[in-house]
Amino acid sequence: MFDTEPDSTEVETRATNDRLPRGGVRSESVRVANLSTILRCLHFSGPMSRSRLVEETGLTRSSVAALVGELSDAGLVSEHAATPNGYPGRPSPTVAVNADRNMVLAIKIEVNDIAVAIVGLGGEVLYRIRVDRYRDLATVEQTVTDIATLVADAHAAVGNAPLLGASVAIVGLVRRSTNTLVIAPNLGWSDIALGDLLQHATQLDIPFAVANEGDVAALAETRRGIAVGQSHVIFLSGEVGVGGGIVAGGRVISGRGGFAGEVGHMPVNPDGLKCGCGARGCWETEVGVRSLLRRTGRKPDGGPAALDEVLQAAAEGDADVLQALDAQGDWLGTGLAGLIHIFDPEMVVLGGMFRRVYPYVIEALQRSLTDRLLATTVGDIDIVASTLGEDASLLGAAELAFEPLLNDPLAFALR
Repeated sequence: MFDTEPDSTEVETRATNDRLPRGGVRSESVRVANLSTILRCLHFSGPMSRSRLVEETGLTRSSVAALVGELSDAGLVSEHAATPNGYPGRPSPTVAVNADRNMVLAIKIEVNDIAVAIVGLGGEVLYRIRVDRYRDLATVEQTVTDIATLVADAHAAVGNAPLLGASVAIVGLVRRSTNTLVIAPNLGWSDIALGDLLQHATQLDIPFAVANEGDVAALAETRRGIAVGQSHVIFLSGEVGVGGGIVAGGRVISGRGGFAGEVGHMPVNPDGLKCGCGARGCWETEVGVRSLLRRTGRKPDGGPAALDEVLQAAAEGDADVLQALDAQGDWLGTGLAGLIHIFDPEMVVLGGMFRRVYPYVIEALQRSLTDRLLATTVGDIDIVASTLGEDASLLGAAELAFEPLLNDPLAFALR
């Protein structure tokens, strides 16, 4: 299953185990790893019988029974009698996570909207609310206040049940080690201790992790979306800016400072327009919403309403709009060709605005890639539209918040 980058505790545990003679591992480490394996299996794949857990994990029947018992005692899972299947013998009980007793808070901050969700173990969205907003009102203070109100409503909707943790997905560069937003050019924010601000404003005594929305959306797509089972994935999300997440070997690449995946600021056009980040010719100046609106003769800051208008015109066969979308597809291929040569993915997932324009740009995108990729690469990569849509970064934020529990179920659940 997909893992995020290990925290310092996990790294130390692995390093210690590596020093043990003859590959020896402490029995307690094995137990924790097996509990994690069982819970991850149920979290990602849904309810299953003990017999199926034996098949999926490779553990013995007695081990699965004992581990499920421990998880059940901790309130993380429940067992239910299986329906008779007509075969001799008693069918194996079905094991399922307790979604309504183990919940996290997920928050999304984008240029045009904010969203809050309560998500249960197993990825079940128990409550979700999204609010559009005007950019000129998107100050840090107002945004934090608005989110705190949404969180209070969401928490009340689930009976103010205890939450295990919280995670925030935001369109900007994030230093994960301190949960600090370094810069969000399209929001006009910089150097914000966002995790601390939200924890204080919501008055919730739980950890708040902060991450780039492209990174967590990539995480969600590989766990719950169209890229399940893929180990090498590029995720692109286009709104006002362009975000991305890179998955290599089953892990999101975060980089030294946590800034990897900022593909929207790759320089692609030396003679291009100045970007909101201050540089010239960034990829997002050629493929973002503003560029599409500009190419169709609309105000670049027209926002979602203007984009809806463009897509309606495309559906009606407007030649000028279709030509503009063709140009968008060509520029998408220009940037993607470089990323594909560097990361060699199995799949490219297009989210956000790119998911919506996919039917109108895919032919130009494929032509552009054919012109720019090595011949041996063309045709080996699936380029698909996201199946999670607007929920991708919210679900990814929830997965990030669940990670401490999944890593060490009993230590986290019983703390």
